Amino acid sequence: MSVVLTLDVDRRTNLALNEQIRQRIIHLINDGALPPGTKMPSSRQLARDLGVSRSVVVEAYQQLTSEGWLLSRNRSGTTVSQHSANEPRTLVTTATAKAPRTRWNLVPGSADVRSFPRREWMSCMNTVIRRMSDRDMDYPPPAGVPSARAALANYLGRVRLVRTNPEQVMMTAGFAQGLTLVCRLLLRRGIDQIGLEDPGHPGQRLYLENLGMRTVAINVDEQGLNVAALARSGVRAVLVTPAHQFPTGVVLTAERRQALVEWAEHVDGWIIEDDYDGEFWYDHSSRPHSLQCLSPERVVYGGTASKSLAPGLRMGWLAAPKTISGELQVVRETFDLGSGTVEQLAYAEFVQSGLQDKHLRRVRESYRQRWNLIREYLIDGHSDKLPEIQLTGVAAGLHAHLRFPEDLCEEEFLHQAELRGIALHGASRFRLKRADSPPGIVLGYAKESGAWLAEALGVLRHLAISLRRTVPRRETRESGRCP
Repeated sequence: MSVVLTLDVDRRTNLALNEQIRQRIIHLINDGALPPGTKMPSSRQLARDLGVSRSVVVEAYQQLTSEGWLLSRNRSGTTVSQHSANEPRTLVTTATAKAPRTRWNLVPGSADVRSFPRREWMSCMNTVIRRMSDRDMDYPPPAGVPSARAALANYLGRVRLVRTNPEQVMMTAGFAQGLTLVCRLLLRRGIDQIGLEDPGHPGQRLYLENLGMRTVAINVDEQGLNVAALARSGVRAVLVTPAHQFPTGVVLTAERRQALVEWAEHVDGWIIEDDYDGEFWYDHSSRPHSLQCLSPERVVYGGTASKSLAPGLRMGWLAAPKTISGELQVVRETFDLGSGTVEQLAYAEFVQSGLQDKHLRRVRESYRQRWNLIREYLIDGHSDKLPEIQLTGVAAGLHAHLRFPEDLCEEEFLHQAELRGIALHGASRFRLKRADSPPGIVLGYAKESGAWLAEALGVLRHLAISLRRTVPRRETRESGRCP
């Protein structure tokens, strides 16, 4: 294997070449450019790269080895010694020493990346690379490769009833980039306020505010976003999760859906639909169609492969109204040269070959079983001692929103769970401004296996029973704190 090392020598000085090489390598090691274990180029290769005699490099390597900077082994080549530099040490304080180790991470937001179809994805990658022409290897159109956009438009129309065409589809590096593009477009049009669901994603609020948008919290109830409250807010843009609201899991009702698109028409506004986990539906009721299909001219539909495949792919998309799709491309061209062609074509192949449908059927059943475990352990426990915890919303997605009764304190529950090695978020964490939502937890159940989840749920069940207490009804716990 040929190893490249960026190094230079100065023939104008009186310092010997071997000593120059020695000093420069020591400098790179001390600066961290050559960390311990780094493989060095062979003496012959480095001599050729520097244009010097091999004996010069051999002498420098021998000196560095004798001083402990390099390690030379027969047939293994030369590497930087593990003891060549003082590595930074981690400061251990009393607080960190006593911090409990997380055994079960139930924080929502991630899929089970172990289920990523590596063999199938590699097959798609190999297929498209064999097909690609030299022109395909050049910079792609900012909106994405036309054939990939066409495949995605067809897929979204088939599974989510999104009414679009390839020219309106834009490939992005995840939903976050798509949201950035839409907000930049809104700011260009003089719209600097956006409504957010409350409770909602606190990280998303911070993200939008960093983009220069002013966020306005809009209450969510059992029917989804309160459209009447949205109308009173005065905003002209809103970000919604209508199919499976995050974090409550409720579905925006048909009446509210119609009212929402009518609101957008009335105020000349825009709706950004975040369909973040639309592929995962386990409820007995019919899965709702995309909101976009009601008003393709007012709804910007956004999706991602982060939950269905893996976030590491950084694969997302937008289906924009015709009236702004061209402007959206102009916005993107000002700061971006598009997403990777190979990944786009591989995803298109994955979808068109039917591998996407096959993969989703498999993982959907696995997630459904984990959802049922939550009901079994925390809801349908058949125990008089188990508090009456409510599972809100529908059976869908990769997280569950659990509402606590009056005899269970969110703050104490989270504290005791942490002491037992369980990381999870309380419902109060997702309140943006409101203070009237009840306490509870938001539990992500997709990261690991069902057996792993069952162990964690067993601990949470025991906690719920042991922490149950008698609370006078006049007491309130708006902040999630114990009275």
